[in-house]
Amino acid sequence: MSTEYGADQIQILEGLEAVRKRPGMYIGSTSVRGLHHLVYEIVDNAVDEALAGFCDTIYVKINKGNTITVIDNGRGIPVGINHKAGKPAVEVVFTVLHAGGKFGGGGYKVSGGLHGVGASVVNALSEWLEVTIYKDGKVYNQRYERGKVMYPLKVTGECSLGKTGTMVTFKPDATIFEETVYDYDTLKQRLRETAFLTKNIKIVLQDDRGEETRERVFHYEGGIKEFVQYLNKSKEALYPEIVYCEGTKDDVYVEVAMQHNDSYTENCFGFVNNITTPEGGTHVAGFRNALTKTFNDYARNNKLLKDSEQNLSGEDIREGLTAIISVKIGEPQFEGQTKQKLGNSEARGAVDSIVSEQLTYFLEQNPQVAKIILEKSIMAQRAREAARKARDLTRRKTALDGMSLPGKLADCTDKNPENCEIYIVEGDSAGGSAKSARSRATQAILPLRGKILNVEKARLDKIYGNAEIKAMITAFGTGIHEDFDISKLRYNKIIIMTDADVDGAHISTLLLTFLYRFMPDLIKEGHVYMAQPPLYKLEKNKKVWYAYSDEELNKILSEVGRDNNNKIQRYKGLGEMDAEQLWETTMDPEKRVLRKVTMEEGDSDIDVVFTTLMGDKVEPRREFIEENAVYVKNLDV
Repeated sequence: MSTEYGADQIQILEGLEAVRKRPGMYIGSTSVRGLHHLVYEIVDNAVDEALAGFCDTIYVKINKGNTITVIDNGRGIPVGINHKAGKPAVEVVFTVLHAGGKFGGGGYKVSGGLHGVGASVVNALSEWLEVTIYKDGKVYNQRYERGKVMYPLKVTGECSLGKTGTMVTFKPDATIFEETVYDYDTLKQRLRETAFLTKNIKIVLQDDRGEETRERVFHYEGGIKEFVQYLNKSKEALYPEIVYCEGTKDDVYVEVAMQHNDSYTENCFGFVNNITTPEGGTHVAGFRNALTKTFNDYARNNKLLKDSEQNLSGEDIREGLTAIISVKIGEPQFEGQTKQKLGNSEARGAVDSIVSEQLTYFLEQNPQVAKIILEKSIMAQRAREAARKARDLTRRKTALDGMSLPGKLADCTDKNPENCEIYIVEGDSAGGSAKSARSRATQAILPLRGKILNVEKARLDKIYGNAEIKAMITAFGTGIHEDFDISKLRYNKIIIMTDADVDGAHISTLLLTFLYRFMPDLIKEGHVYMAQPPLYKLEKNKKVWYAYSDEELNKILSEVGRDNNNKIQRYKGLGEMDAEQLWETTMDPEKRVLRKVTMEEGDSDIDVVFTTLMGDKVEPRREFIEENAVYVKNLDV
């Protein structure tokens, strides 16, 4: 069969057809992430009005049926005729790609949005979208279906002369998105972040899908200073002040807020025009450079570092630092389509200059705070040196005994990492069953004794000294922290397999804390999974069923009948299963249930959750448990 390839085979996709044909090119993906991205695009348009000084309140409503309504009190999208297009400006905004007030410098000095295609892409990917505009005492309305105009812009009523704003309601197209159910918590995290980054704006999130309306109001007069406070709420701040630097240089507006806490991990988040930049970029590089230089200069000038001592590294100074680096820039240049990293060279110089000058002044005014930070940094330097020695010792040993793997690891025989997986199992008895049950060619078993070290409360030198953690590092093959190299990963899947009880959940959380803090790329690249052993075994008339939840057990019982012939066993731990049962229920790739551990790049709330659960402060942990207890299933009492 021959396929013609002539001039007529070149397709021209009219209007928004291109977006519907290749949605991933415009919003990253058609998964849950892309679904939520539609909301961010419309909200970002309202935030642009706020940044321009014309809007102070935004309402985001999740309606019954999973439609979304976004209302702002900005100036309202222009309704006059755009002479170039020959139709109302609002219609151009919603139906023409790359149209809006963000281009050419006339509409907005700075603006967010992912690709500058916002409203038209949301429209293209919606089953229907309605826009209502309040302007000049009139109410205007237009409706679109799958990007097509249903009727010309019309006046539907009157409003007070002073009332202005835009209301957009849309329903995501179920034929495009894999999932069309909005997650309240995902929107909550993003909108909270947006409110922190836009001083004085009020964002109201409302969920009308349940019997009772859920509502959260985000309004932070302190802006990013309150953001740092929020991120540090489960930690002990080393000093009460939040260091704040602000200024404009080379047309780059810079805002930085920071504070050290008693933890050992750095938490620095970069934003450009309110968009998170998980991979950093020139603004974060400028901040780090200013921090390292300023603290070392201060330490030398004030004899806190002796002449013979080496300079503190940036890593030492940033131990336990929480910082927000936010820049607003007219023409941001990003590396990569999804704006993960800022490339503008002027941002580096602007942040470096403003932070250096204002931080120097702060340290001179607050010598006590400077002393606290530098003492912590010097301790970090010593611990880093001790960790380096421990690491070198491990490397030397490894070189001598030819990459020896931990003694308790039952490795698999296949040497191609793509085919291999490792089960991290608690306890020797479950480890014994798992070793007997496994497929020796592709499944490795690493049993851990008891609970591993809580890395949230330990420095690197302690972590390198912990036998259970060392066993995992060696088995995975990637190294950790600055030595981490994902290309050396020995297993495609790392599967955490613990008992389905409170102790098992604690061990899982300790393991996830370690992976998140020291090998986050394993999670980002989708290599980490949680095994799901069954909760029940049901036997009847020599037939066996396994149930992974109470709901599943009830479903099986309703199918087979509830009577005295039923033998139901509630599994308390993996050790209660023999090798055959463990294989059949939890390890057989054909039948098992695995849950992939995922994380959003640059999600500031992940850090808050880990610190809340694993840190020293009891109060935030109690609040977290009270707030989330309603969602807990299968908790052993």
